[in-house]
Amino acid sequence: MLVTSRSYVEYKAMFDLSELPASVLDCSAGGSGFVAEAAARGVDAVAVDPAYELPAAELTDMVRHSVPAAAGIVDEHADHFVWHWYGSPERKHELRLEAADRFLTDLAESPERYVAASLPELPFEDGRFDLVLCSHLLFTWADHFGRDWHLAALRELVRVSRAEVRVFPLVLQGAGEPVPFLPEVLERLAKNDVRHEIRKVPYEFQRGANEMLVLHR
Repeated sequence: MLVTSRSYVEYKAMFDLSELPASVLDCSAGGSGFVAEAAARGVDAVAVDPAYELPAAELTDMVRHSVPAAAGIVDEHADHFVWHWYGSPERKHELRLEAADRFLTDLAESPERYVAASLPELPFEDGRFDLVLCSHLLFTWADHFGRDWHLAALRELVRVSRAEVRVFPLVLQGAGEPVPFLPEVLERLAKNDVRHEIRKVPYEFQRGANEMLVLHR
């Protein structure tokens, strides 16, 4: 199991973020530094992930281990990745280490920002957050989680959002193949008056993964 650490600048690019709203949820956040950085900017930012159930020492070890482990996976599948956003593997590694440090420091200082939970059931009231972000879970693992799980998870993200949900990326992990049931899921959400758009973002690492899904209540 990897608890991946992504940085604030990666989130800005992945989700095409400019100004942040008053409240943001990061689901599932892993060891990312986004919530710590957003909170430092005055945002009511919350992270949710099942890994937060782990004892502090075990979670710390897992986060530290995941940075080189994730780099090893990229090395094994080098033809599936491009480097124009990061510039070099060294820069990516540097960002991930900084993000892991930021996450672990903030977790120790402000544990209330880190909630142990998992989709498709979140412990928040309806419309709790202005913006909900979901990185590298939905659609990425569509070979493990099926259509019905994705539909339930997206409905839950919409439920806890006041305005908008953003999901990145929209391809399967590995070769970056399209998700076969994505059109059906979007059609079923539309029947519940959930509007959507698929938007290009200024970020690509996995080859072909340069679009996010935006859902509007």
